[in-house]
Amino acid sequence: MREVADLFKALADETRLEILALLVQRDELCVCRFEEALGITQSKASRHLRYLLNAGLVSDRRDGVWVHYRIAADLPAEQAELLRALPFILGEERMGRAVQRLAPVDESREKQALGTCAP
Repeated sequence: MREVADLFKALADETRLEILALLVQRDELCVCRFEEALGITQSKASRHLRYLLNAGLVSDRRDGVWVHYRIAADLPAEQAELLRALPFILGEERMGRAVQRLAPVDESREKQALGTCAP
């Protein structure tokens, strides 16, 4: 029962729901990409991602100074199915705005060359 309560605590925040929905749609994203998509600071994005990591909903991968996140591969089937439905639950309008704010891949490559972000 405790695991179910922890899951719902992790899902009880709009920003974390949007982060998870973006990960469902984009597979893997760097912290800076959440900043772009959601219009939040790096510290806020990192704090929410750390919460999701501790809840076991996401996993991370380091690439130099950058940290990339994705949906955890070892989620129980029911939890994975719930997360896959998030973009539809949150709605096309809301998720469409977030996805549109993600810079095109070419811009991210330019940022990477400048040392500010990785795609």
